[in-house]
Amino acid sequence: MNFALGYAGSISGPIRNPYDPRRHANGSSGGTGAGIAADFATVGIGEDTGGSIRGPAAAAALVGHRPTVPLVSRYGVMPSRPSADTVGPIARTGKDAAIVLDVIAGYDPSDPVTAYSVGRLTSPTVASLKPDALRGARFALISQAMSPSTDATSSDFSAVRTVLNQAVNAVRSQGAEVLTDINIPRLPDRLKEAADAGIYETDAAIDGYLAWHPNAPFKTLRAILQTGHVLPWRARTLTVSVGRSVDEPEFGRLQRRAEDTRIQLLALMATHKIDAFIYASSDHSPGLVAADVMTNPAEGDTRHGSNRALAPWVGFPATVVPAGFTPDGLPVGLEIMGRAFDDAKILAYAFAFEQATRHRQPPPATPRLQAH
Repeated sequence: MNFALGYAGSISGPIRNPYDPRRHANGSSGGTGAGIAADFATVGIGEDTGGSIRGPAAAAALVGHRPTVPLVSRYGVMPSRPSADTVGPIARTGKDAAIVLDVIAGYDPSDPVTAYSVGRLTSPTVASLKPDALRGARFALISQAMSPSTDATSSDFSAVRTVLNQAVNAVRSQGAEVLTDINIPRLPDRLKEAADAGIYETDAAIDGYLAWHPNAPFKTLRAILQTGHVLPWRARTLTVSVGRSVDEPEFGRLQRRAEDTRIQLLALMATHKIDAFIYASSDHSPGLVAADVMTNPAEGDTRHGSNRALAPWVGFPATVVPAGFTPDGLPVGLEIMGRAFDDAKILAYAFAFEQATRHRQPPPATPRLQAH
């Protein structure tokens, strides 16, 4: 098992990228993303706590949408971090993603937090999809690194940045304005705190989920970890959660820091009349599958150069759309992040970008099926 993080599981092994099977498909919804990219399915559902919808979508030239948290019920989904866990669509097109979101969004008494979403989507998301949605919009490009693991000296960073710059030009060509001088102070430090905050929620959340299943063979996260069946990398990151609680003062401090960051972004948007932020979903291409990923406690992480932690940290929705390919034929995802409950708006921006650029191409190993 990988417990909603990474590109490998103790049952099925590593998930490989359809565009280059030597590389991973990101995670944790990597199997869903790889299957859709390979044309094994039309659409899929992913779970996104820190990027598990958007990472696989970016790695496989797909559209992936992380909804605002109260919009879609998490009932029945094994939790990881309830304050950030959400469920959303992965699809080959923006229209398909919007259709799925319209189906799954809405109030569910089994997940009371969805009550906050009542009245937020007043019309079907798919009705907001217009090819000219970018015209007159105003975006801010976040070009600063969000991850401490980003290596600006690497060749794949340069390749991804070239694709990002081309995507920005394409957005402008559709009549949008893109601000490039926006800076968010101490952003990598703030996002490291986002990762730190997660350890306080996981233990109680998983134990509660297991208690909800009367026939579950294990009743606690601690008991599962003691089996030795969890991948070493994920076991290492989960062990620090055991015994931690949201009642600890440090968790409250980190939640206040998240609110500070959210207000900072909202103030930037208000001051500069910004409709949404855009950035590369990752500063690096999907990495090679490590030969020892099933045994090495240091392997299995898909967050190298990831810019996907920001949206869940501040409670904003975000959509990934294909931005193009590197010279090595690897997909790059453009991420569009808007205010809470701006889901229809950012999906409309993604759809308009998709229609204008048509970047998605099927993987060479699994071309489109032809009727005979």
